[in-house]
Amino acid sequence: MITVEFVTTMSRYNAWQNSSIYEAASKLNDEARNMDRQAFFGSIYETLSHLLWGDQIWMSRFAGTPQPLAKSINDSRCMVAEWVDLKAQRMEFDKTILSWSETVTEDFLSGNMSWFSGAIQQTVTRPTGMLVAHMFNHQTHHRGQVNTMLLQAGCKLDDTDLFVLPESS
Repeated sequence: MITVEFVTTMSRYNAWQNSSIYEAASKLNDEARNMDRQAFFGSIYETLSHLLWGDQIWMSRFAGTPQPLAKSINDSRCMVAEWVDLKAQRMEFDKTILSWSETVTEDFLSGNMSWFSGAIQQTVTRPTGMLVAHMFNHQTHHRGQVNTMLLQAGCKLDDTDLFVLPESS
C-alpha cells in the first residue's frame, strides 16, 4: 500500500508543517489560541494538543514509544497545560517520528497490527501500512483545521503543498 520512501517523506512533511503552524500560532496570545472557534476540538490549542496525542498513541503502537499522558480522545485536548510546553513537546516528538521513519522496513509495512481501540472499545487488526498512512492522514486533517483557524485569527501561513517540501527538511 505505501513504501518506506512515503513514510520518510511524510515524516519530513509533518515536521515541516508543524514548524510552520507553531510559528504562526506563537504570534497569537493565549486567549486567541484557546478561543473556541467551533472546530471539532474547539480551539487552535486543543486541536494541536489532540494532534500531538494522536501521534503519540500511534507511535506507541508502531515503535513502542511511551503512550501519551492523556488516556482518551476527550482528554487529549488538554493533555499539555502550557503553550511553551506543548510547542517543545511537539518539536521533540517530530524528531522521534523522523528517527522512526528511518528504521521502517517494507516487511514492517506489509504486516498486520492488532491493538485495543479505545475509540471503538474493541480489539482491531489492520494492515500496518494502512495504519501508518492513517497517522499521516490524521495529521494532515487536523493541521488543515488549524490552518483555517489561524487564517481566521489573521495569521499569515506558509505553503502547505507537499511538492514544495524543501529537500533539506
